[in-house]
Amino acid sequence: MFRHNLRTVIAFEFLRVVTKRRFWVASLAVPFAVALLFAVVLLSNQSTSQTSQAQKDAQFSFTYTDASGLVTDPVAAELGGTKASNGDQAIADVKAGTLQAYFAFPADPATEPVRVYGVDSGLFGNGKYSAVARQILVVGAQQKIGSPMLSAVSQGNVAITEEMYRNGALSSGLNGVIPPLLFLVIFYLSIIMLGNQMLNSTLEEKENRVTEMILTTMNPTTLIVGKVVSLFMVGLVQMATFAVPVVVGYVFFRQSLNLPNLDLSHLTLDPRSMITGFLLLAGGFLLFTGTLVAIGAVVPTVKEAGAFFAPMVIMIFIPFYVVSLIVSDPHAVIVQVMTYFPYTAPVTAMLRNGLGSLSLLESCIVIVELFGLGLLALRLAVRLFRYGSISYSSKLSVRSALRRTGPN
Repeated sequence: MFRHNLRTVIAFEFLRVVTKRRFWVASLAVPFAVALLFAVVLLSNQSTSQTSQAQKDAQFSFTYTDASGLVTDPVAAELGGTKASNGDQAIADVKAGTLQAYFAFPADPATEPVRVYGVDSGLFGNGKYSAVARQILVVGAQQKIGSPMLSAVSQGNVAITEEMYRNGALSSGLNGVIPPLLFLVIFYLSIIMLGNQMLNSTLEEKENRVTEMILTTMNPTTLIVGKVVSLFMVGLVQMATFAVPVVVGYVFFRQSLNLPNLDLSHLTLDPRSMITGFLLLAGGFLLFTGTLVAIGAVVPTVKEAGAFFAPMVIMIFIPFYVVSLIVSDPHAVIVQVMTYFPYTAPVTAMLRNGLGSLSLLESCIVIVELFGLGLLALRLAVRLFRYGSISYSSKLSVRSALRRTGPN
């Protein structure tokens, strides 16, 4: 009977949310904004590419004088340049519009500027003059060096591989940090997207004054557990909705959007940190869900419930105020307090788990704490919902509800 009622509650609550127009409007707002941003970036990149190509295709003639000895006539001639016999006359020709550009290369380009004089070609078109002057100097310097290897090194084109060791074992570095921190991202998304629904999950029945009828046919524990499971399922739908435009944009338009090529083969999946991250995510979700549902069972209206959501959200952002200490000194007193304080523990512990500073003992303590308090919060939510279901116009007294006797 319990299983049948639980399936009924889950199906009803899930369909009640996902069949509402406002749910899809809110869920699709972010993907639509992301898709719109991708479209703007795509059009902008195409326009920039066309402009750059037009600038490359628009060959122009220029004259130059060189005091550095780096400019070679063949290189300058290939780009449309000829040597000027008189710099002042060249500047006068540019001003008169009979010459497109004149470059004056100084004796020491490292400390003195290259003076470029050109006919105005528009805000974006004028950049072609400096680009050509810079290219002439770079090619001249490379020819002067006479070695492709030295030229590459002088420009910083050097590949470097790193091997870092911790406790005698090869450290995975950033490739090992990213995977467990994904659980932190999921936690933030779930609380931000589902927090209001957690808080209001029991209030709709109270405001419609149908809770007495529901509780005559169903155990409150079944109702609360069904609502929590349905919230989790709704969260999965929202996350999938948010992820679709990002995946589509990366798979089909990565080059057009200039997105980096992610090589996931280098990521390191450490079993211990991944299992710990998952358990911290589940325990933190359970604790926040139970707390928010319990708050919703106490207050009589959605408006009053909204006042409690902001403090709960602030709790999950507080650890980022001391993130530098979490990274540099995880054993500092404030970091330890946030690691074990229930409502900052999920974020702090997941950060430390990803960074590799959360010991096995610490992770076990935090996980047990989160699951224990989460189950206690759910049990409290069930009891408060039972006695607060008929409190339509005033807040339920938590002390009075806990003192009452009766089945849970």
